[in-house]
Amino acid sequence: MFADFLKRLTQPRPAPLTDSDARLALAALLVRVARADHDYAPEEKARIDRILMARYALAETDAAALRAEAETLESEAPDTVRFTKSIKEAVAYEDRLGVIEALWSVVLADGARDDHEDALLRMVANLLGINDRDSALARQRVAKPT
Repeated sequence: MFADFLKRLTQPRPAPLTDSDARLALAALLVRVARADHDYAPEEKARIDRILMARYALAETDAAALRAEAETLESEAPDTVRFTKSIKEAVAYEDRLGVIEALWSVVLADGARDDHEDALLRMVANLLGINDRDSALARQRVAKPT
């Protein structure tokens, strides 16, 4: 299953993602960002589940199952560029801002920012067509105490 998905993503002109593939690609990107500091904390896993539940109206068990699939996909995926390219093509700019907010939310979930996470988020934001200012504002929005 994942080999076919990755093969589709790595084609020179990949077809637009289906809704389920877009969900999986976003979830895998969330996992990749969470793993960037080599400390995939329980808080980050829980935050990913909450993001998936809210974004896709999933039950807790369905969100956890999607995250588990994404963990496998992320570990097999060659690079971040293909995920972001597919998401960029499938998602409007305003919604991509929401993706950046979700990614920042995962980075900040464990209470520590890491240089690897920051660097990956800068690259991902750029690949998604989000400028540094909008990414910083997204980070500030999710960092505000609730």
